[in-house]
Amino acid sequence: MEIWTGFLVGLLGSLHCVGMCGPIALALPVFEESKFKIFAGRFLYNFGRIITYSIMGALFGFFGSRIVLYGLQQDLSIAFGAAILFYVLVPRKIKVKVSEFYFYKKIVNFIKKNFNKLISKKSNSSLFTIGLLNGILPCGFVYVGIAGAVSTGSSISGALYMALFGLGTFPIMFATAVLGRVISFNLRRRINKLIPAFAAILAVLFILRGLNLGIPFLSPKFSEPTAQTKVPPLPDCCE
Repeated sequence: MEIWTGFLVGLLGSLHCVGMCGPIALALPVFEESKFKIFAGRFLYNFGRIITYSIMGALFGFFGSRIVLYGLQQDLSIAFGAAILFYVLVPRKIKVKVSEFYFYKKIVNFIKKNFNKLISKKSNSSLFTIGLLNGILPCGFVYVGIAGAVSTGSSISGALYMALFGLGTFPIMFATAVLGRVISFNLRRRINKLIPAFAAILAVLFILRGLNLGIPFLSPKFSEPTAQTKVPPLPDCCE
């Protein structure tokens, strides 16, 4: 997966982020009259989200590097594409039931509890921490970004991919935090209807990439692991 596509995924998915995380951004406290202080606090909140996304990208990029080492990147790409398609096609009722799982609820409740504590504090550091926690909220579109990070095949590339993903969400989320409801509910609802189609396109791109068709950018040929990645033979003295 090309690293720059992380920004595109974040940008196109940012309206979905407004629906999911917009209430949090709107609930951020205003504890200074200075516009600079308000802007700085909202910037730190979004910067915290990007930091969390980058850490997640590095972790999952490392996982992807192990996959590449064993020559399974084609299978991984096809599997991620199929998983995204499955998520798009699963009825909403089933997705709601998944959100009721005990483990899922524990994560969300833990984050909400800490959000309430941090929002009551009057410091920019608390806004930064809110952003860090916001980054780990369960979100289908973040999972799409993580899939891209895994397919990059390295920790550094995965971190950069998710950093660009976060930067793609930054304009809309920053504007929402500063200006309030800059996007009407009706417009957001209409655009949200296009998000499954966009996710399906990404899924098809993942699958095509895994098919190794030799089409530049769309389905490039995967190179075999180089000799440098293989374990060197033991010297005669150690046999």
